[in-house]
Amino acid sequence: MAAQAWKYHESKPTAGRKLLLLEESELIFALPLIYRLINPDAAASKATWFYNLNSYPELVTLLNEVVRLRKKGQLLDNELTKANNMLNQYFSDFGWRMVRKELSQIKKRQKKSHIEVSRDIIQRLKHYMETQKLDSFDQAIDTLLSEHDEISALDISQAGYIMD
Repeated sequence: MAAQAWKYHESKPTAGRKLLLLEESELIFALPLIYRLINPDAAASKATWFYNLNSYPELVTLLNEVVRLRKKGQLLDNELTKANNMLNQYFSDFGWRMVRKELSQIKKRQKKSHIEVSRDIIQRLKHYMETQKLDSFDQAIDTLLSEHDEISALDISQAGYIMD
């Protein structure tokens, strides 16, 4: 299913990206955020984010159905389209822009991991980065892992050659 475009309540902006509604691949990150934001108590504190709060019960029912279908692994194009249309009526243009901004931040945080490494290993990595002319720890670790994979593949192929 292609990304559904946001239908603006006010005038369309002349610059910047078009707002998009939820895609199926975003649901795992987006639904907890949406449930938290549509709660009437939360909505009261951010009045400019909302356009029509009267549809809250129907929106929750639709979102619950999307969750149910997603958990069962069933096709949810129709329900997601309905939920997106309801979200479009529930949030203001500004509010949906803020939802997308928060969702973008959540996605970025999900992509990053933090590991603790001792100082001596960091020093060794920095030295490796200098000698290999690498710019980041990501590049250094990726290079080392790629070299490891190549050596492992070579060892396996040589072991097969010896057995023949």
